[in-house]
Amino acid sequence: MKLTDALVQCLENEGVEYIFGMVGTEILDLANSLSKSSKIKYINVRHEQGAAFMADVYGRLSKKAGICLSTLGPGAANLVTGIASAQLDHSPLIALIGQAGVERQHNESHQFINIVRLLEPATKWSTQIQDPKTAPAVIRKAFRLTRMEKPGAVAIILPENFAAEQITNAPLPVTSIPETVPDSESLNAAQQLIQKYQKPFIIIGNGVIRQNAASELETFINILQCPAAHSFMAKGILPKDHPLNFFTFGFKENDAILPSINDADLLIVIGFDFVEQLPNAWNKNKLPVLHLDTLPAEVNEFYPVECELVGNIKKTINILNKTELTAKPWASSGELHAQIKKTCQINQQPDESLSIENVLHLIEKHSSEDTIVLSDVGAHKVSIAKTYQPKKPNRLIISNGLATMGIAIPGAIGAKLACPANPVICITGDGGALMNFAEMETAKRLGLAFTIIVLDDSMLKLEVKQMNQKFGDDYGVTFQNPDFIQLAQSFGVKGIRPKSISELESILKEPQQEMVLIDLVTQNSE
Repeated sequence: MKLTDALVQCLENEGVEYIFGMVGTEILDLANSLSKSSKIKYINVRHEQGAAFMADVYGRLSKKAGICLSTLGPGAANLVTGIASAQLDHSPLIALIGQAGVERQHNESHQFINIVRLLEPATKWSTQIQDPKTAPAVIRKAFRLTRMEKPGAVAIILPENFAAEQITNAPLPVTSIPETVPDSESLNAAQQLIQKYQKPFIIIGNGVIRQNAASELETFINILQCPAAHSFMAKGILPKDHPLNFFTFGFKENDAILPSINDADLLIVIGFDFVEQLPNAWNKNKLPVLHLDTLPAEVNEFYPVECELVGNIKKTINILNKTELTAKPWASSGELHAQIKKTCQINQQPDESLSIENVLHLIEKHSSEDTIVLSDVGAHKVSIAKTYQPKKPNRLIISNGLATMGIAIPGAIGAKLACPANPVICITGDGGALMNFAEMETAKRLGLAFTIIVLDDSMLKLEVKQMNQKFGDDYGVTFQNPDFIQLAQSFGVKGIRPKSISELESILKEPQQEMVLIDLVTQNSE
């Protein structure tokens, strides 16, 4: 069979359900091979960046590798932002990219750039197939690497002249990734370290979600009886009403949780990714650290590790829970827990204004446990990270590694395909919305039902705020918007512009039976 037929067999063997991409000359054979597949659905998108964002969010929610596809040169370059987003947010993603034939790669050639080198800084592994017979081995390695902790992006480059070559190699068997736990000496050292200190504080990272360890961690916190706070991407692990839930940390300013962290004498840091925020922002006192993660610690003066437990997070915490750990109940000075709730507007009763906080309270009120909320990047992301409380882990999707605008609308497509039975709401600013608005056609063509909330204020609100704080004025951060209702309708999508919070509530209470765009002129308190 020809190489691209064999590639599709390999992808089917890996359990691939969807491929998001755009067809170009150099991948015509692969597109033709996909057309014969009964197991893989090809989703043709309107821009390669959208394809990568769809694969990113799909991978994060499904725990499978999200696959995106492009041709060479400009197609590959358009994928870069989404690939880098998956890499820094630790989502499993594989990019399949066509390339000029090897016979013209040695000199200046039409649309040819060295894609392997372009993507090396943005991936765990970037490689070009050098021999068609090695393709099954390359695919198997890619799928192992992309899901291996910490997950990330892999790029496979296919020269055009190899696409139709005949090979006989079969897909390689899919094997599980080995899991390890710390040795008994390390576990004993961790237990002794916890016993040594009286005021531990637990930092919860997204690795806890990736390793399905939320239940074990909640038990661990209940045993120790010490406070805990989530990173942006880890929200939902502790229930909102859990008495030890100190909610979310990691804000550049007005971080209400920092005084509680500073009151501690030991930080137990579990599954935290430094891409969300470096320790010098939240451990200025250089408190000792118990590091529990899938990879060894990246030690520096603000992350002084006294003990580290490296291995599967779920299994490691489960072992700790069976040891004799003494409860370490303690309270921060003053009424910090109450102050955090007030600052983050937790449980605040909404008024009639269309503020982002009021919108979030309504979404929280009317969402189910399985509702997936996606945040684009902007001032509203800060409000969502502070105020919105998902009812389960991995039901609030925030890009906080690369933190790139434009992810929300294509990400909602990936979310709906990964979890078709779950309601999906994406919240985006007008800046991020128009970056990938064309993917509404993709969603409409697929018959997907989800809600898009566009915060319509004709500015990059976060940058307006920052420039005014720094210079007393802003420049280059305002613009004019189209009529989002008419624009949505031109895609065959229902558009609504609520005038009051009660009108918005009536919209959100309706079951999702079609795609709806809500154009929201709002006042953000950030």
